[in-house]
Amino acid sequence: MTEHRSAVTSVLQQTGAPHEKQESMLELEDIHVYYGNIHALKGISLHVQRGEIVTLIGGNGAGKTTTLRTISGLIHPRMGTIKLEGKRIDMLPPHEVVARGIGHAPEGRRIFPRMSVKENLELGAYLRNDKDGIRADMERVFTLFPRLKERINQKAGTMSGGEQQMLAIARALMARPKVLLLDEPSMGLAPILVEQIFSIIKEINEQGTTILLVEQNALMALSVAHRGYVIETGKIVLADSAKALQENDMVRKSYLGEE
Repeated sequence: MTEHRSAVTSVLQQTGAPHEKQESMLELEDIHVYYGNIHALKGISLHVQRGEIVTLIGGNGAGKTTTLRTISGLIHPRMGTIKLEGKRIDMLPPHEVVARGIGHAPEGRRIFPRMSVKENLELGAYLRNDKDGIRADMERVFTLFPRLKERINQKAGTMSGGEQQMLAIARALMARPKVLLLDEPSMGLAPILVEQIFSIIKEINEQGTTILLVEQNALMALSVAHRGYVIETGKIVLADSAKALQENDMVRKSYLGEE
């Protein structure tokens, strides 16, 4: 494991940053997060430019979910800054982070099982008071996810895993986010549903939403992303274009299941 980490770090040092930063929609700079005495994130720095899909890949316990939870304000960093459109959000409570433009479809979906599909979506827009806009966005998510329209009055907890994942993404979109955080959208889904979800993620991006995607299915993530970061034990060890990461020997061996 030590040899592997040294090799990956060596690749990072050779590769460097993939591009000069242009218009950063979201920027993390030297983020340190602790759970008690456990140092979970050890100086995370990354940026997401307007209109990009950026993916964060890594193994279990690497710090992927912690990174997204920190951006959302569910955890506050002990050191470092997080900026959205150049303004700091790292010490704001979660509802203010949402109001600034961060949407989050969390790991495990976390839909409200006893509420209907419609009620879940309405809760996604709870900070908004533009009724016409909310109605238009409801129609937008039904166009993206026709199955949700068919289930509009069904209790969310009675739906399949794939339908619940669609609802989690749709609920996050109802806040009309500038940046959409997606945490393991393929988890527990059949392969055909995984392809469908990733096709929709690409469509959401093409409609203008910037996306930061955490995903253990690195092959699928890199197939839709523009750029990617590899995280190991709370540190970014590699950053490059998605195409370059797919072709990187270390990534292929460690995360794409290739020899």
